[in-house]
Amino acid sequence: MNNEEKPKQKLGFTIIKNDPTDGHKGFGVGSLTLENVSPVIIDIEEKKATVEVGAMHARSDVERGIKFTTNREDSAGGKPYWLVWVTIDHKEGGAYFAGITACEMVVNREKRRGYKILADHVNKMDKSMKRHIIIEHMDAESKRVLGEFLHGFNEKMWSLSSEQLRKELAF
Repeated sequence: MNNEEKPKQKLGFTIIKNDPTDGHKGFGVGSLTLENVSPVIIDIEEKKATVEVGAMHARSDVERGIKFTTNREDSAGGKPYWLVWVTIDHKEGGAYFAGITACEMVVNREKRRGYKILADHVNKMDKSMKRHIIIEHMDAESKRVLGEFLHGFNEKMWSLSSEQLRKELAF
């Protein structure tokens, strides 16, 4: 075997800013733009919400160094979190929170194990991007934390958001 042979390069997932079809019909046509989606992690015990861009690729501070499984028992005694996908859109009055979906996550730092269902996280991100609001399974306190966080982030965006969203995240 020749040592100079290089393995085939793999085509990875590409995040493309703005409209990938803008002005040409080449590479990137039909690609998904994640530009207006942000992951927010809610620390349920600390009652704190933060934007964690690393969560877009399962690389948030919370997830780093943790082996995740779909077995809850692996992370028994761990800390509960919500990963919330927040999609922003624009309408005549300006930007607003258009889609919000929440996924469960448990992290046990001592054991370096965590619980999450990756398929659920991916599906919920997709639902958020399609402007769905799926947060009814969240506890009331976490909804309040998220509502206060979004309102504090940008009051105008909050006021332009749907009545359903504001009612479900009332604080």
